[in-house]
Amino acid sequence: MNNSVRSTARLLGAGLRALLVLTVVCGVIYPLVVTGIAQAAFHDEANGSEIKSGGRSVGSALLGQSYTLEEKDKDGNPLPDPKFFQPRPSAAGPNAENTQYKLLVSGASNLAADSKVLLSSVGQRRTDVAAFNGVSPSAVPVDALTASASGLDPHISPDYARLQAKRVAKANGLPAAKVEKLVEDHVDGRLLGFMGEERVNVLKLNVALKELTTQH
Repeated sequence: MNNSVRSTARLLGAGLRALLVLTVVCGVIYPLVVTGIAQAAFHDEANGSEIKSGGRSVGSALLGQSYTLEEKDKDGNPLPDPKFFQPRPSAAGPNAENTQYKLLVSGASNLAADSKVLLSSVGQRRTDVAAFNGVSPSAVPVDALTASASGLDPHISPDYARLQAKRVAKANGLPAAKVEKLVEDHVDGRLLGFMGEERVNVLKLNVALKELTTQH
């Protein structure tokens, strides 16, 4: 009986020691090491790819956001601000004909390609985007008409950014050439030169635009 008790006690002691060691190694040392490596080697990524302007965080390079006025349309949705470059449409929450990003929800509309609702929405967006930017409906690129799978895409195509340049320049009282150059300076190329498509990060572009307006 005594041997059985001692054996059980030894097993319990070994188990508790293993628990303590594993807790310290896996719960303290490992997270500290991984966090330290991440902060040293991938500081921006480890901190959410923050973008700062005027000494404060204005968002993440990984998440799209809306740029709207306090004024609302007939459906109660905020109107897009003509002074800023607009992102692509979002299905992440209540969505006006332009864009209304709701970061509490992420996802696509899941409407089929032959959906009458989708076709009507795309047609209305084409009309609205063309009128908002003073261009022909045929000039509106596809990413200005369709939402991304996440509904939080931070990028637009260079064509969509270029289409908005004249409207942004006029709204901010800037020379069109300067705004157009700003767009070209913010075009990101294909990954490794051949994967994906060229793109423009809307938040980075708008931060640079704000700096340009203060210098002008």
